[in-house]
Amino acid sequence: MTTKWIRRMGLGMAALTLLAPGTVLGQDAAGVSVQNSNKPGQDVQGTPPVFQNVSVHDPSVVKDGDTFYVFGSHIEAAKSKDLLNWTRFTNGYATPNNVIFGDLSKNLAGSFAWAGENDSDSKGGFSVWAPDVFWNPNYVNSDGTKGAYMMYYCTSSTWKRSAIGYAVSQTIEGPYTYVDTIMYSGFTGNDAYDNNSQINTKYTNTNIQTLIDKGTLSGPNEKWFKTSGEYNTNEEGGFPNAIDPALFHDKDGKLWMSYGSWSGGIFLLEIDKETGRAIYPGQDGKTAAGNPIDRYFGIKIAGGFGKSGEGPYIVYNKNNGYYYLYVTYGWLGADGGYNMRQFRSKSPEGPYVDADGQNAVLPGDVDHSPIGNKLVSNFLFERKVGDPGTGIGFGYVSPGHNSVYFDAETGQQFLVFHSRFPQTGEAHELRVHPMYMNKDGWPVVAPYRYTGEKLEKLNRQDLIGEYKFINHGQTYSGSITKSSFIKLNKNNTISGDVKGTWNKTGHNEAVLTIDGETYNGVFVRQWDPTSERYVNTFTALSSNGVSVWGSQLQDKSDAQVVEDVYNDLQLGDTSKVIANLSLPAEGTRHAQISWTTSDPAVITETGVVNRPEDGSAPLKATLTAVITKGGVSKTKTFDITVLPYQDADLKAHYSFEDGLKDAAGGFAAGTVTGSRIDNTNGSITFAEGKVGEAAVFNGASGVRLPSGLIKGSQYSVSLWLKPEQLTPFTTTFFGAKDTNNWVSLVPSGPAANNTMVWSGSGTWYDAPAGLTIPVGEWTHVAFSVDNGTIIVYVNGEAKFTGSNFPNIFTTTDASFSLGVNWWDTPFKGLMDDVRVYQGALSPTQLADLAQGK
Repeated sequence: MTTKWIRRMGLGMAALTLLAPGTVLGQDAAGVSVQNSNKPGQDVQGTPPVFQNVSVHDPSVVKDGDTFYVFGSHIEAAKSKDLLNWTRFTNGYATPNNVIFGDLSKNLAGSFAWAGENDSDSKGGFSVWAPDVFWNPNYVNSDGTKGAYMMYYCTSSTWKRSAIGYAVSQTIEGPYTYVDTIMYSGFTGNDAYDNNSQINTKYTNTNIQTLIDKGTLSGPNEKWFKTSGEYNTNEEGGFPNAIDPALFHDKDGKLWMSYGSWSGGIFLLEIDKETGRAIYPGQDGKTAAGNPIDRYFGIKIAGGFGKSGEGPYIVYNKNNGYYYLYVTYGWLGADGGYNMRQFRSKSPEGPYVDADGQNAVLPGDVDHSPIGNKLVSNFLFERKVGDPGTGIGFGYVSPGHNSVYFDAETGQQFLVFHSRFPQTGEAHELRVHPMYMNKDGWPVVAPYRYTGEKLEKLNRQDLIGEYKFINHGQTYSGSITKSSFIKLNKNNTISGDVKGTWNKTGHNEAVLTIDGETYNGVFVRQWDPTSERYVNTFTALSSNGVSVWGSQLQDKSDAQVVEDVYNDLQLGDTSKVIANLSLPAEGTRHAQISWTTSDPAVITETGVVNRPEDGSAPLKATLTAVITKGGVSKTKTFDITVLPYQDADLKAHYSFEDGLKDAAGGFAAGTVTGSRIDNTNGSITFAEGKVGEAAVFNGASGVRLPSGLIKGSQYSVSLWLKPEQLTPFTTTFFGAKDTNNWVSLVPSGPAANNTMVWSGSGTWYDAPAGLTIPVGEWTHVAFSVDNGTIIVYVNGEAKFTGSNFPNIFTTTDASFSLGVNWWDTPFKGLMDDVRVYQGALSPTQLADLAQGK
């Protein structure tokens, strides 16, 4: 975890129950069947749900009266009456009139003295993360009355230097008044300072010295520090980053706080119900079950040894006596594989174990991906050609940092979390999914978001059919698990991409055996946002902690499937082809699509296009698709016109032979900036380059180019680069309409550190080269954008070709720069011969540029 990001989770005391197996629910918004009617084949379609989405990272859920609230990082919060439609009511980090904290800087000064305001990674702003809000009837207010809404939050300056504080209010929406800071991390044994910080990190500058003076602690624990005096985050398990507090009551009414992140793991502290302050153990030791106890940090209940794991949330189930611990593994970014895990214990102090009996506290520096029930991870119910709806399907990227809400009236429980989404970059939104208890006492997560549904009695005959199938597995990465195709057969076998058996027991319990592994869960009717229908789904968990999901498809004959694929199969505008075409080889339900071409010299059967040279006539050919399913087939043809190349028109040329002037004469000279596009005090020098002189970027400076350098959706950029170092997200050429719509050429980008063109807009776009340019060597890099088609070149060779690239430069005053943007580490190295063109580069132009001509 790095500190410019956020994380967190949930709320308090909840008893998790399940609807009785005999319960039969009436018609509701989720399209369930009429009360006491269980005839097969009804397929009742209720009212389509309506959503209003919000972006609240690390959401903690709580209900006040008839209103649900979520509080999250960056002082964001929203409310809803139905868990579907959310309204934001906060104003982020605004101050002094902050909705939640009033004068933010003054109110939270006690926590900011250690971390989180204009310091190190929070330089120039704030880092207030992951609050947890709950009503505490036992809290004694300053006037002696009892009861307050309590908010526990964290502030952070680095990946290990953080603090947890709390504030109170008489109304749930605030404002909240600071009370105390109760936990610190990232402290050192000696005087020390982090980069861009004036805060002395010695432990005596935390509350630890006060606790020692009072006799609560006998002194510092020598294990807190490495031999160098540095804070110990991994040796012998290590100690935590003090973030992500979450409060809960145990069966005896005691109040506890779980917290922590990565590195040293997740810890547990008892909290005084009347004051809100921590009850520190005071001595090191072990619990009766063997969990480690630290005199200050409390009981270690999960993780350690530098492994991922954050956003802890614990909820007590009074029906079976278990405490359920939720933790998120991985990195929260779109490429980080964030995924939610689950454990349980009979004691709030642990040990917490997964379905396979594995302890959440790691035994050493081991691979922890097989440990913990994996509930939700990167997935996509992929929409294939011929499937109903539009787009790529339904899925999540890096879902996590959840809280849990228990509805006392309906008996339902809900998983509340944030998620990113396939092909949308770092944009994230709140999501709520229902959970149901399986026969083994483990909550399982429904595949689709909540729309008002409840468990109902389902007819076995209606469950027979074809499904899209997701196996979340145990490992995690930035890759997305796409759905496969299975069939639940009448004879209780499973066929298709996996083999096994299935059964429905009771009114809705699901039992599946796949490849010898048994999964227990439920069948539940849900809204599929892709097909825009209510469908039967299943969710189930194995004894190894693996979750599987299924989403039922409408019954179709082979002839209907072929017809659906035929009608849906499109190649876009084929009258003006300028790039290779993506020809799908498979449609829905494994329908096969084979291709032939009338002229492979124009376009091949795999979609590779051969464009004529500049000045030539367009070329024509016909592509033929044969769609086959079972014994049924149908043919569809597409007339293709391939347009010739046209030489792009040079608009600006920064050769650095004469300082920062435009050698083409069309634009003004560039101006030197500091470490950001909008500041000054930088320095650019010149040295021998690839073609004459080159500009030297010192890692703290950049060049602001004239506004309006690029207009429209047809342009190219060419330059030579010789990096001295590679740092994540560092730009070389940057253009932006505003801070939310931009294009950046990065030597080391978010897609596996590839050199790439990276764009942020309503949807994010990655155009990776499949390689990373070397340090200390000259490399020619160029890219062309032609009405949505982007090609990225390295040393004259096309390394990436894609479609639907966003149209960013729709104004005449877009901003441009070299080596800097508004956020990231400036470029350090040499840059030469920067050229900007109107139009896409032709092969001849590309070859000349790559040869330094």
